Amino acid sequence: MVTVVKIGKLALHYGILIIVLILMVGPLLWMFRVSLLKVGESIAFNRLFNSSFTLSNFVDLFRNINMGRPLFNSLLVGGIVTAGNILFCFMTAYALARYKYIVNRFLFVSVILILMIPAHITIIPLYLLCLKTGIYNTYWALILPWLVNPIGIFLVKQYLETLPPSMEEAARVDGAGEFKILFKIVMPLCKPALAVLAIQVFFTNWNSFLFPYILVTNDTLYTLPVALAIFQGYQAIDWQHLMAGSVIAVIPVLVVFIFMQRHIISGITAGSVKQ
Repeated sequence: MVTVVKIGKLALHYGILIIVLILMVGPLLWMFRVSLLKVGESIAFNRLFNSSFTLSNFVDLFRNINMGRPLFNSLLVGGIVTAGNILFCFMTAYALARYKYIVNRFLFVSVILILMIPAHITIIPLYLLCLKTGIYNTYWALILPWLVNPIGIFLVKQYLETLPPSMEEAARVDGAGEFKILFKIVMPLCKPALAVLAIQVFFTNWNSFLFPYILVTNDTLYTLPVALAIFQGYQAIDWQHLMAGSVIAVIPVLVVFIFMQRHIISGITAGSVKQ
């Protein structure tokens, strides 16, 4: 009787997981399939299995529609912003974690308070600031406001507090400078937390639409989400090319997640318990 109950619970759990998997993977499979249809073919679900397969939509995106420029912009902006967050969030978190000054406590509280403010409240102030500083409609408008992430500071600080400072003190006794201790000793120990920060920042920046749409108007500066949104058109939607562009936008995210999922789990759990 007990075995039957266990089998029933196991079957229920797997049944729920399969349903969730279908709901999550189904739209992705539909997107991939539509991207391989010829332009003008029906995208109805019952017509997907007996329709044609073609890669011409992907070729058109780069040859005729010039989707390569937005892809380059997204990679450039995402890479610089991710590198900047790794550097600046790590340095800020180290100062807050290791130097127990009263000022640092107030600064850390300010970081927590910033996390409570919805990002969309800053749209108008950020727009006006970019206009006043002359960086509106440039790459700087897509990069400078996002080089430091309060979530990253909080994450790395919590992780640093789980590391014993004994190695840093020994390095100081041996005559090592602060920058050498910071980048040669502490930073390698923070790889799990920094990996989580890099993935989170890259995903957020890669999928960002509203701020790039507002802060740039030159089509040569559009990132991939903005280019895809504008590509939809006003009268009709070219689903085949739109889904091909969406596939191009999804593939880097999937590749990064597949290869970095071990770091995501280890980095999140490593800083959850303070030693």
